Amino acid sequence: MQDIEQRLLSRFKWGLSAELHMPDFETRISIVKNILYRDGVEMPEDIIEYVAKNVKSNVRELEGSIISLIAQSSFNKKEVNIELAKSVVEKFVRNIKREISIDFIQVIVSDYFKLDLETLQSKTRKRHVVQARQLAMYFSKKLTKSSLAIIGSEIGDRDHATVLHACKTVDNLIITDRQFKKYVEDLNKKLVQ
Repeated sequence: MQDIEQRLLSRFKWGLSAELHMPDFETRISIVKNILYRDGVEMPEDIIEYVAKNVKSNVRELEGSIISLIAQSSFNKKEVNIELAKSVVEKFVRNIKREISIDFIQVIVSDYFKLDLETLQSKTRKRHVVQARQLAMYFSKKLTKSSLAIIGSEIGDRDHATVLHACKTVDNLIITDRQFKKYVEDLNKKLVQ
């Protein structure tokens, strides 16, 4: 069984490892133009820019908003104008609930504390790393539906008791440490914006 696991692990490592970021404004404009070209639809430049400026999260949501806009235009026999674009994009963005993952939380927390992910997940007991790790666990419990055991296993292979302890520690530090409370507020804004 151990050989099989090692063999599978090496196969998984063959895949391309690439860090994906949210597309920037110019990339989003290109994506919208490609979608419109693919569907044979023409749209004014100001509307393309408006959609690209306001739908930032990912390509799927960007494509969904464009398809919605085209559908609203054809169903209601209206020309695509800025008012229609605003109403469609507003409804579309409001209805999207971003799923926050433990990985996303770890990336935001490690960036905030200027740590790499390996350090955050490591066994080190340096105070600033421990606090960052505890905050990652705290926000994972607060913002995801994951169990304590899953959170612990994804953040440095800890057990559920460690996650529970981290959450209690963060709750206490919010009350007693003004600087720590600021960390929590800053991270909360970054995670739920």
